[in-house]
Amino acid sequence: MNARHVRIALVIGCVLAVMVAVGGISSAQTKIKPGFNLFSVDQDKEIGQKSAAEAETQLPILHDRKVEAFVTAVGKRLAASAPGADYAYQFKVVNASDVNAFALPGGYLYFNRGLIEAAKTEGQLAGVMAHEIAHVALRHGTNQASKAYLSQMGLGVMSGLIGKDNSSTTKTINAVGGFGLNTMFLKFSRTDEEQADVVGAQTMARAGYNPQDMVDFFEMLRSLQARDPGKVEQFFSSHPAPKDRATRIRNEMKSLNVRTTQPVGGFKQAKSTLQGMPAAKSSQQIAQAKPSTPATSGFTAGGGRVAEVNVDRPSANFRSFQQRGGFFRVDYPENWSVYEPANGLGATLAPPGGYVDTGGEERNLVYGVIINHYDPIDRDVSERFPTGDSTGYSAGFVDGSGRSISRTNLAQATNDLVAQILRSNPNLKMASNSQRTDTVSGSPALSLVLAGRSDVTAQEERVTLFTRELPDEDVIYALFIAPGQDYDQLRKTFDRMISSLEVNDQAAHR
Repeated sequence: MNARHVRIALVIGCVLAVMVAVGGISSAQTKIKPGFNLFSVDQDKEIGQKSAAEAETQLPILHDRKVEAFVTAVGKRLAASAPGADYAYQFKVVNASDVNAFALPGGYLYFNRGLIEAAKTEGQLAGVMAHEIAHVALRHGTNQASKAYLSQMGLGVMSGLIGKDNSSTTKTINAVGGFGLNTMFLKFSRTDEEQADVVGAQTMARAGYNPQDMVDFFEMLRSLQARDPGKVEQFFSSHPAPKDRATRIRNEMKSLNVRTTQPVGGFKQAKSTLQGMPAAKSSQQIAQAKPSTPATSGFTAGGGRVAEVNVDRPSANFRSFQQRGGFFRVDYPENWSVYEPANGLGATLAPPGGYVDTGGEERNLVYGVIINHYDPIDRDVSERFPTGDSTGYSAGFVDGSGRSISRTNLAQATNDLVAQILRSNPNLKMASNSQRTDTVSGSPALSLVLAGRSDVTAQEERVTLFTRELPDEDVIYALFIAPGQDYDQLRKTFDRMISSLEVNDQAAHR
């Protein structure tokens, strides 16, 4: 091989090495999964649009062409690199002196004038904007609303059949506080904040910004908090700082291909324009100047009436139901009906009379079976199911005494699902020693029994829960619900149904 060929071979080898290295970096990025959500992406957009329209009647939106153009240009550059659904992101500046920012579902983002004035560079401002965009992309707002609605409405919501007439988005959101500056959309957990930091850093790198600017801005806010706490009080009340935030972002940066590009430009001019304006009021002063709006009260399931349950014995003859996307198949008694919502992956199988109406907004399922997909809301449920772990992290499936049984992803997901069921149905308790390991459709499964007095029937209600793991650490679950007095005679029917459940792990369950 001559010298020229050697040089060519070396160049090709170097190029291939760089390609491999870049590929390795990309694959090492932290993957964040959006959490449990009752709403579709289109509903996110509807909720955001209505909330933004209402919020802007209460906020002094700053209308300056140069400042608006600069903020929108930075926002669009970041949004073009954001993950998730294709939202029509909009960026507004609020004429308020506090350092704060917030995002509404569907891509409506707001940045206080005080935040822009506090930033030292375009990159620092981009860091906060990327963080807020990540909240939208990960659908944290409607994830919060979903958790609140589930807690309020109980097992009926888990079937995917929201309301008597497939309730509208408006009715559902009004149940948990309404549109506008709803606390559900504005306050997130530390886990949400960490996810937004990670996804925000990834978005910055793809858009040509250095994620270190995000670290620098948050560190600057901590310093400002010590000197002038009122200036950043709102920011830290709605953005609880994750532990070791700077370390977490810097660790993520090691897996990113950070190639900074030329800034959008116009940052100094925008700051100069703002500083030349009359002083802005604080958010507290703005709120005090507005007439107070009565809080929207949610509705209560049940309506206060006790329902009588009159259900025929299940037929010994069975039919087969297959979920429309091929996610699962199950046998059910031929005198039962299948209720499959227009959106979502679940189905409810129940006899005539299995749903009762007690006058509330929600029909109550007191007799039947719910099968659905579950993406854990929060795998850390140590507050409800302490395991005695010195870390305080509930890593396993536990019995009624809090004793840890297992430390698998399935166990964590089951713990979380049980926590949500007990939160929404506080009369239910886990039956002692009812936890079992099992197999459903050829894969590991867990089961347990919950029991308690039903507010709907004023009688004992029993619920058997089966969870079966999926390849992506989510679960498919089956809830078997019936009055306690009928449960023993239904055992053969329920056993036949869970034995027949077939899950297609290759089918989409998102």
